[in-house]
Amino acid sequence: MITLTDNAVAAVKTALSSASEQAEGFRIMVQTGGCAGFKYIMGLESVSRQGDVITETDGIKLFVDADSQPHVAGMTVDFVTGLDSSGFVFDNPNARDKCGCGKSFS
Repeated sequence: MITLTDNAVAAVKTALSSASEQAEGFRIMVQTGGCAGFKYIMGLESVSRQGDVITETDGIKLFVDADSQPHVAGMTVDFVTGLDSSGFVFDNPNARDKCGCGKSFS
């Protein structure tokens, strides 16, 4: 469903290992909002929720809720480090358009 690049896996593992509370994995959600219509919400997750699809990549559990699944199917998540900023980057084949920041899509 979602592919994590090696850089994304490393970033998530770093976040999991330095979390103040125990986390089981990483959640990716889509919510209405952002400048293009939908926005990505990401964070550490300690439990699954009803309707979640749970996949595992390199020992990382990835949680996706039922409403978000159609929006993120086939997506690749990368983590990039640049001079101006660092963060997750989404290559989403379901996005018709995206805003300049890359965190919002339609």
